[in-house]
Amino acid sequence: MYKKVLVPVALDHSRSFKAALDVARLLSDEGAVVTVLNVIEKMPSYVDEYLPESHSKVRISEVETELKAELGGVLDAKPVVISGRAGSAIVDYAVEYEFECIVITSHRPGLTDYFLGSTAARVVRHAPCSVHVIR
Repeated sequence: MYKKVLVPVALDHSRSFKAALDVARLLSDEGAVVTVLNVIEKMPSYVDEYLPESHSKVRISEVETELKAELGGVLDAKPVVISGRAGSAIVDYAVEYEFECIVITSHRPGLTDYFLGSTAARVVRHAPCSVHVIR
């Protein structure tokens, strides 16, 4: 059983991450910390220079509000929103905050995923801890 579990979610792909939260709870010790993480992709620099300086802070705040609403008052899950490239940002966050397990959902891979690799595949290859993938 784990004391610190990370559940990365993509709000733009699938609205339902209940299964991942259920698995995270099953794998958690009593009193464990479950963190639900959403990664916002950074804007390319050629786009970012035309946006107001506060754009990324406002966007993170909006997504945080949306994530809290999606969690629907789940008391044992802590919502966190960061920016970066999803696969590496999830791994970096897990390393920085010393998570013991990552519970991540994976979609059925398409042809492009076999060439580029999905976020879940990147996390599995590079995570410093156990990874539980839900299909």
